[in-house]
Amino acid sequence: MKILVGVKRVLDYNVKARVNADKTGIELANVKMSMNPFDEIAVEEALRIKEAGDADEVIAVSIGPSQSQETIRTALAMGADRGILLETDELLEPLAIAKLFKHVVEQESPGLVILGKQAIDGDNNQTGQMLSAITGMAQGTFASKVELNGDTAKITREVDAGLESINVTLPAVLTTDLRLNEPRYAKLPNIMKAKKKPLEITPVADLDVDVSSKLKVVEVNEPEQRSAGVIVNSVAELVEKLRNEAKVI
Repeated sequence: MKILVGVKRVLDYNVKARVNADKTGIELANVKMSMNPFDEIAVEEALRIKEAGDADEVIAVSIGPSQSQETIRTALAMGADRGILLETDELLEPLAIAKLFKHVVEQESPGLVILGKQAIDGDNNQTGQMLSAITGMAQGTFASKVELNGDTAKITREVDAGLESINVTLPAVLTTDLRLNEPRYAKLPNIMKAKKKPLEITPVADLDVDVSSKLKVVEVNEPEQRSAGVIVNSVAELVEKLRNEAKVI
C-alpha cells in the first residue's frame, strides 16, 4: 500500500506574522519558512504505519513554489521514500489544491492520503474534506489515533464533545490532529540521504486541472492593538467599571 502525505511550506510558527505593505497578504520576504506543523504529524503517522508493516511506500506531495522542494526534502529526511512537487507561484484555494491532489491520487492509487487538518497560514481546514468529496474516498478528520486492520481503519477523532471512534474502508483520506503523535527529528545522515531520493517536479500549468480562483482578497489588516488594563482597588470599583464602562453587567 502507498501512502500520500501532503506537506506545505508555511511561515514558521515561531515567526510573528506581519501584513505586507500593500495589504494583500502576509509578508514572506526574508522570513523563516518551514513545514506546516500538522503536516509534520501527518508524515510521522505515515512513517509509523510503514514501520509497522502496513504500507510499502510513503510519498510526500507538495503544491507550491520551487522552494517547496526544501519542505519535501525535510519529509524525505524524516523517512519518506520519494517526493512529488506540483510547482506553481500562484496562491491556490483549498478546492484547487484538492483537485491537484486528486490528480496525484489518480496517478499513484494510494491506500491512504494523510493531510494536516489545516495549514497555519490560512487555517482553512477544507482540503482533506474536499479531496474526499471529489474522489469518493472515505474520510476520517481530526484523527488523534489511527488503527489499521486489513482494508479498514479505526479512527479516533477529536470532536467538541470529546472523542469519537469511526471505522472507514480504505482507500481513505485522513486529517491529523495535534494529539496523534510527536514528529521525529531528522538525523544528519538521513538529511544527507534525502538529497539523493527521487523528487518529481511538474508545473501546475502543464496539468489539465482548473485551479482558477473563485475568491478575491480585498484587504488584509492586523488586529487592533489592545488597550492597557486598569488596576482597581476594590471589588466594588470593579463592579462599577463592569456596569458603567464595559456594560457587561
